[in-house]
Amino acid sequence: VLLHGGGFSAGNGVEQDGYMGGNFARRHDVVFVSLNHRLNSFGFSDFAAVGGEKYKHSGNVGMLDIVFALQWVHDNIAAFGGDPGNVTIVGQSGGGSKVTIAAAMPAAKGLVHKAFAMSGGSTAASDKTYAEGLGAQILKTAGLKPSQIDKLQQMPWPEYFALANKAAAEYNASLPAGQRYRGFSPVADGIDIPVGDFYTSGRDDVPCVPMILSTTTNEFVSDRDTPEQEKLSREDIVKMLEPRYGENAGAIYDEFDRIFPGNSPFGVYSIVSSSRQNVIRLADNKLAQGQPVYLAWFNWYPHIFDGLPRAFHCLDISFWFNNTDLMYSHTGGGKEPRVLADKMGDALEAFMRTGDPNTGQKDGLPFWPRYTREDGATMILNNVSRVENDPDRQARALMQ
Repeated sequence: VLLHGGGFSAGNGVEQDGYMGGNFARRHDVVFVSLNHRLNSFGFSDFAAVGGEKYKHSGNVGMLDIVFALQWVHDNIAAFGGDPGNVTIVGQSGGGSKVTIAAAMPAAKGLVHKAFAMSGGSTAASDKTYAEGLGAQILKTAGLKPSQIDKLQQMPWPEYFALANKAAAEYNASLPAGQRYRGFSPVADGIDIPVGDFYTSGRDDVPCVPMILSTTTNEFVSDRDTPEQEKLSREDIVKMLEPRYGENAGAIYDEFDRIFPGNSPFGVYSIVSSSRQNVIRLADNKLAQGQPVYLAWFNWYPHIFDGLPRAFHCLDISFWFNNTDLMYSHTGGGKEPRVLADKMGDALEAFMRTGDPNTGQKDGLPFWPRYTREDGATMILNNVSRVENDPDRQARALMQ
């Protein structure tokens, strides 16, 4: 079951050809489901404090839409040849956050059996106090009393959307800088989504499932449109890193240059700017459940735009789903990406079936060990894939 990207504010289940499930379904004999759900202010306006019992779920209806879809899958997927007892949720970017949140929701227990998050993940949901304050601000901006809250549901959706965004801007402007948030997102209400860090509470009423966490090495930083930055030197890059990392900037640069040799200085900067602190924290939290966790780091560079896009955010989606020829604009198409996609897709299929991505195939990926805090095993995906034990441990320590 694919949960689309776009944060919690945008996107849909068929917005790019990388999301298409036909190739994956045919190659791996699985049923592929994608869905849409309520987003932004339609999915995450929390009126629990001002609307009472009737609105106690309002801050999370976008995620509850996903649970509703998973319940539909549970009840109906056998008619399509699927197994309701073996459902894997998959998502990238914002979809990865949706995966990690759904995998912590009590209502999803028994509906989710494996989870795979790419380039995104949440360790906790948004603060309830903030979310309820934002809901109260929407009512205030609309000029309504709590007893009139139902009038919001009678508004044409464009009007409500404009109202909610205006209220969010006003609310954030009224808060100290350190308390401002991005706006509408899932809420740690203690009802639908647990409060605090996911997976670490010991609760037995939430899903407890194996998980793959995957990121790309160059998520958001590219000089595809500014190739002159390829002329920057190591010294230039270290100066760019110093405002954030101070005297550790040079050592951080050198660590990532060691892990991924052959990059230009700007290429190293791109990897530094896409570091794995958050995904490692998420993996460590997940270990508390005692379930298998596997880490991947995607490092394949397309042969387009002189390779400058590097392993960018969203590139890996088409590999996992055997769609590299559909996403020519991302991969350049052809045999090279297709061969890697076959290996990655086979590993994903194995994980979906067994909770273990190892296929045992001689022409597949190398043996993929479980992640542990001690070893930090990470599958680095490329034409020649390899496993390294926590290769950026020292770099992350320097970045604290």
